[in-house]
Formats: sequence, C-alpha cells, structure tokens
Amino acid sequence: QVQLVESGGGLVQPGGSLRLSCAASGSFFSLNNAMAWYRQAPGKQRELLTRISSGASRSVKGRFTISRDNAKNTVYLQMNSLKPEDTAVYYCNLDPPMARWGQGTQVTVSS
Repeated sequence: QVQLVESGGGLVQPGGSLRLSCAASGSFFSLNNAMAWYRQAPGKQRELLTRISSGASRSVKGRFTISRDNAKNTVYLQMNSLKPEDTAVYYCNLDPPMARWGQGTQVTVSS
C-alpha cells in the first residue's frame, strides 16, 4: 500500500518561508510519476496548488517551488513570501491524485 507522509508545517509570520516534505513509500510506487501539492483552507475544498511533471526534478509557480529527490522518495514544497491566505492543510499526492491521502501538514500564516 502506498503511504504519503507530509511534514514541515507550522506557524510562520507573513512574508516568511517554509519547506514542506512528503515522504512516499509502498510497493510499485515511483516518485517519478507526476506529483503535486494540494491544500485545503478552512471551510474550502481541497485544491491543486502546484505540480511537477513525470521526469522533472523541479517546477516553479510564483512563490511556490515543487521539487523531488527520487533517491529519498521525497517531494518538497518550498513556499516563500507567505500570506495569511496561504493558511491551510497541505497534502502531496500524484497528479491526478490517488484516492488515498496522507494526513497533511498544517501551515498557519499569522502575525
């Protein structure tokens, strides 16, 4: 069974940065698939934040950079210039996503 474990969230002030990690494990799972980070803000539906295509090592979308380390079976999300509206639970998954999700990691942007 594939497991995705997100970590690295926390409380950060506006304008700050965080790097999230997603460790993947399980049989027949290749991190070289298209992967993505998603987020779910309070009272809102989960949304796709940014993606990285199969075979790529890094992708930048504005303030967010997704990257992967296949040797560590880990996907990262570097977030810069964080805003209060970035407050959400952040998840990683395939793109398109599997039915099974990890527990996510909470990011709170507040002064």
